[in-house]
Amino acid sequence: MRFCLAVFIGLWAVASHAVELRGELAQGGLLIGQAQPGEQVLLDGKALRLTDNGLFAFGFDRDAKPVATLKICAGDACREQALKIRQREYDIQRIEGVPQNTVTPPPEVLDRIRQEGAMVSAARRKVSRSLAFAEPFIWPLQGPITGVFGSQRVYNGEPRRPHYGVDVAAPTGTPVVAPADAIVRLAHPDMYFSGGTLVMDHGYGISSTFIHLSEVLVKEGQAVRQGEPVARVGASGRATGPHLDWRMNWFNVRLDPVLHVGPMPAQSGAASGNTPQN
Repeated sequence: MRFCLAVFIGLWAVASHAVELRGELAQGGLLIGQAQPGEQVLLDGKALRLTDNGLFAFGFDRDAKPVATLKICAGDACREQALKIRQREYDIQRIEGVPQNTVTPPPEVLDRIRQEGAMVSAARRKVSRSLAFAEPFIWPLQGPITGVFGSQRVYNGEPRRPHYGVDVAAPTGTPVVAPADAIVRLAHPDMYFSGGTLVMDHGYGISSTFIHLSEVLVKEGQAVRQGEPVARVGASGRATGPHLDWRMNWFNVRLDPVLHVGPMPAQSGAASGNTPQN
């Protein structure tokens, strides 16, 4: 499995083995852990879901606090470990003089926006027992990175929602593939903000969302394999140019796909940037 950073935490008071965490302890990071079958794992007091053989996942959002507490129990014997979360600096763009009607959606579309947001939330609540979350992910598209996780724009002094994905530029119609095995939970042709929208469930709360698509090639409930074409790049919804916006979640926690999949392959000629295209 490819990760930016591997951390190993030995909880010897719990059992005679070390508990391994793989991933990056950072805001936006996803961690994959291995405990012994039958053990209980808690993050900041919240019980995590474990596979039958003890695998588990958890992550930290954009603004996660500097320290989290991992607790693993084998029967009545428990041990806590403080996890130090790397704090990140994000690109903030301040733009003045923007016409307000281009910043705030008109009242007549607010009901549609709420309904579509509820659809996405419901899709992410459908959690399978797939083990795909623990396998290496691949880039769904290779190309220049034009938007990064955590960046934010402030229009006329009013902060907008941060950018929670990674943007990869490509011509409209370019195929996009599944980054890992998944079950399709949402396939929508045109949402107000996100345009063509696809939500894929990789198991145990880990999901991928693709937005601004020109075409969705799969159906809800369909099982897809890693590398299988699932959509095409577009500029639908509130986008300024054709690109893929790839987002990852652990349940409702926003994750940075780059921290999980690793850097864009050099042969693609990708050039990183800080300005989201949506």
